[in-house]
Amino acid sequence: MLKAVILIGGPQKGTRFRPLSFEVPKPLFPVAGVPMLQHHIEACSKLPNMKEILVIGFYQPNEELNRFLSCAQQDFKVSIRYLQEYAALGTGGGIYHFRDQILSGGPEAFFVMNADVCSEFPLPEMLDFQKEHGDAYSFVILGTTANRKQSLNYGCIVENEQTDEVLHYVEKPSTFVSDIINCGIYLFTPGVFQHIGAVFQKNQQDMLLYYDEGEEQSNGWHRAEVIRLEQDIFTALAGQGKLYVYKTARFWSQIKSAGSAIYASRLYLNQYHKTHPERLATNREGGPKTIGNVYIHPTSNIDPTAVIGPNVSIGTGVTIGAGVRVRESIILHGATLQDHSCVLNSIVGWDSTIGKWARVEGTPSDPNPNDPYSKIDSETLFRDGKLTPSITILGCNVNIPSEVIILNSIVLPHKDLNRSFKNQIIL
Repeated sequence: MLKAVILIGGPQKGTRFRPLSFEVPKPLFPVAGVPMLQHHIEACSKLPNMKEILVIGFYQPNEELNRFLSCAQQDFKVSIRYLQEYAALGTGGGIYHFRDQILSGGPEAFFVMNADVCSEFPLPEMLDFQKEHGDAYSFVILGTTANRKQSLNYGCIVENEQTDEVLHYVEKPSTFVSDIINCGIYLFTPGVFQHIGAVFQKNQQDMLLYYDEGEEQSNGWHRAEVIRLEQDIFTALAGQGKLYVYKTARFWSQIKSAGSAIYASRLYLNQYHKTHPERLATNREGGPKTIGNVYIHPTSNIDPTAVIGPNVSIGTGVTIGAGVRVRESIILHGATLQDHSCVLNSIVGWDSTIGKWARVEGTPSDPNPNDPYSKIDSETLFRDGKLTPSITILGCNVNIPSEVIILNSIVLPHKDLNRSFKNQIIL
């Protein structure tokens, strides 16, 4: 029997995702028409003996999250539970804190995955790989190849090329270590808790050694529980014959910033040809013209003279007027795009309105298309004191008047703009 754990972080995380994470927890942000988390759950539910999916994070259980999880439970016919941490415990601390829940029922193995990755999730292949490699006590990291420069932004894995054993692991090194990077998707056996437990014990001992009388005990206890899988566990396990890397050549990307959500959306829409052809819009009589891969929610209302795509997803209850052009964008529920407006490389927030003949445009932050190993750069918001050109984001309830241009800007929620803007954050 198998289980899966999805780590979703909490409200202090996902800051690079603002202003979109103000309205909805980042893991529920729609990518290719469905919440980010649903892609993970769907991949897990396809495994034949998947017993339970545990979602771990430190979001307060809110109605939106509960509703999503109970719907997913019914749709995918698998038990899904949310376990709330009392504080941010790190990637290892969270699973260690809830180890009894994970181990109840006696799973032979369990997957751990970060919510902010988009992937084809080669989970069956990882299971087969684990059976072929090593014993029942070995752990598997999903890895992929990056280019030399970008590998420094990820956890880097040095492997034995014959056996695929991880010989050396460094999280975000300062100089080049390896072009194989950690994808944030792991397959563990229950034995991993021994190793995490050892780190926990060591942290506790360190706390006692350096225990400062002035500090409160509870604070120290909490700090001992903060354990990072990458730095604390993988670095120590590398080279001991316990950790292996399964390399995938299939698509994978991080979803750190809002810009990377549009790229992730493109990857998933492309995958829908194989997995969910019914989700892709087709050119029908009386419907809008679509180009390339487009997801249109059935409740949206789109004028037949509009041209949509490629790589566009349109949420519930969206209204799109005559002659509108939308490309490489995500339009969230309840938004209105009035006649002849143009939206390129942008995310239009919930219930926002774009006036007639207005143009909302961003600069794509895509990986280099000529480099097969290129990944998306987690751009800094500012470079040399200037806003880095990136996709344009409109928060919820933003009103863009007619005949203006909004270029490479981020507009916070509930703004009524009255003129054009470029390269600005509009607070």
